[in-house]
Amino acid sequence: MNNYDVIIIGGGPGGYVSAIKAAQLGSKVAVVEDGNLGGVCLNWGCIPTKTMLTTAKLYKDILGAKEFGIEGIDGDKVDVDWNKLLDRKEKIVDKLINGIRMLFKKNKVELIEGFGTVKDKETIEVNGKIYKTKNLIIATGAKEVYPEIEGLKQMEEKEKIIYSKLAFDLKEIPESIVIIAGNQYSVEFANLFNLLGSNVVLIHQEDRILPYVEKEMAKTLERQLKKEGVKFVSDATFKSINEDGIVIEQKGKEKTFKADKYLISWDIKPNIKGLEALNLKKGKNGFIETDETMKTNIDGVYAIGDVNGKYPLAHVASAEGIVAAENINGKKSKMDYTKVPLLIYTSPELASVGLTEEAAKEKGLDITVSKFPLAANGKAMSEGDTVGFIKVISENKYGEIVGTHIMSNNADNMISSAVSIMQLEGTVYDMAKTILPHPTTSEVFMEAAFGAIDKPIHM
Repeated sequence: MNNYDVIIIGGGPGGYVSAIKAAQLGSKVAVVEDGNLGGVCLNWGCIPTKTMLTTAKLYKDILGAKEFGIEGIDGDKVDVDWNKLLDRKEKIVDKLINGIRMLFKKNKVELIEGFGTVKDKETIEVNGKIYKTKNLIIATGAKEVYPEIEGLKQMEEKEKIIYSKLAFDLKEIPESIVIIAGNQYSVEFANLFNLLGSNVVLIHQEDRILPYVEKEMAKTLERQLKKEGVKFVSDATFKSINEDGIVIEQKGKEKTFKADKYLISWDIKPNIKGLEALNLKKGKNGFIETDETMKTNIDGVYAIGDVNGKYPLAHVASAEGIVAAENINGKKSKMDYTKVPLLIYTSPELASVGLTEEAAKEKGLDITVSKFPLAANGKAMSEGDTVGFIKVISENKYGEIVGTHIMSNNADNMISSAVSIMQLEGTVYDMAKTILPHPTTSEVFMEAAFGAIDKPIHM
């Protein structure tokens, strides 16, 4: 009765998608999960933060309504009800979790609730019961790790420290917040709390924010957020934290920054507890090594999502889950990491796929870089969202697009077109000949394509 074709440990965006796909392909499937379905993305990350950013952006738009000809709004009386915002977030999360449960029922995926301990590659124990499987997919995700800062535990006990996963446990919007940063989520939180009215300081170790993002986009975003009131402190070394504030060293000098709350959004390490019986090959920082089919070094064992350390992104985990499920069921399938879209949900948003200009040059490619500003786009002007641009990178032999980078308030949707074009090995000639609807922000694609070939139309 407890025998399965596939058991997945972990019900996040990789685990639950691989379960559904494997079941659709004819496997008898079970998912082991000791928390809420949906993982970090659904419960604490992607969905909650974007729900809150939607409110924050709407709040900003209401305060700026006079610019659009709307009169009668008293900005001093407009406020964000933090508790109602959290309630809305919870309702959306609960609805999506219930949706996953319904999909499990529809596809006959069994949910085993509890912590799974692997006895061997075919045997998993949950709540004292033994379950057998022909194939095992590890989708246990990762957990946050934090910098070693003197006084951190003491300040945590005084409820001054909040971690990104627990940012929604705040009882109210802090008047001031210092973000101790190490990843893209810290920039999103800086943007969010700034929009909600907090005084925000973001302290990071690099010489600029988002060092792995297309350089001009990252610098433009930093300028825009500074203009809106966010203070950035770069090249910082964290020394200690106490009631007087967080002490850093910058260019040989010590500085102290005090706030009501200190938010830490740092790094991750893989969740491998319960997997000790498997002699899994691990790479840098303990992440499980996998090949392009998502197989580990053990036959019949696959690892997907954050636990393999390739890309800590929900959409990558889901894609990896489908690849693993297809290979288990006899369909040859491989992951292609060269066209993974990256999104940063700030205002404006940043979205990228493929190579940056610097990376293309490092590879020795003969390229053309074509850029078109939102300020020259009619739809962007009508919406008052003119900060940003599109940058298209194409190789010169055939004109194939090898990288696209978009800074725009709807970059999250626009980047999908770039991913599709690049997946089909499309060229700037194809893009220039594509008839796009007018007026739309997406017309910047066509303009950038013409810019790569000769000159844009509207510049």
